[in-house]
Amino acid sequence: MAVPKKRTGHSAQGKRRSNWKATKPTLTTCPNCGQAVLAHTVCTACGTYKGKPVRLKDQAAAAAAEVKEAKKPRKSTKKAKAEAPAEEAPKAEKVKTEEPKVEEAKAEVVEEVKAEEKTEEVKEEASEEKAE
Repeated sequence: MAVPKKRTGHSAQGKRRSNWKATKPTLTTCPNCGQAVLAHTVCTACGTYKGKPVRLKDQAAAAAAEVKEAKKPRKSTKKAKAEAPAEEAPKAEKVKTEEPKVEEAKAEVVEEVKAEEKTEEVKEEASEEKAE
């Protein structure tokens, strides 16, 4: 096994470590709320990544908004009427497949909120007992 003959001096050690430095993390601004966020991470303030919601609560809200937008009547023009029958069929299929996902997401959100309320009640009871 290789063993150095002499001990490394302070000067040589310092010269070797001169390029070993910490760098500042790159920060970007969230396109949704404008808060400073680490690059390639989810915004902690609004829960979005690249402008899309990531948290379950936000996903349920976004899916509900998409369903509402799909139901809105659009202005009709001659070109739109000619193209409409071909385009409406796939949209109807998308809405049908997204509705169960929205309901599942809502159910998960409700369960999470209930669990959080229970933990908060337990914490309040514990703090009241400590105060007494």
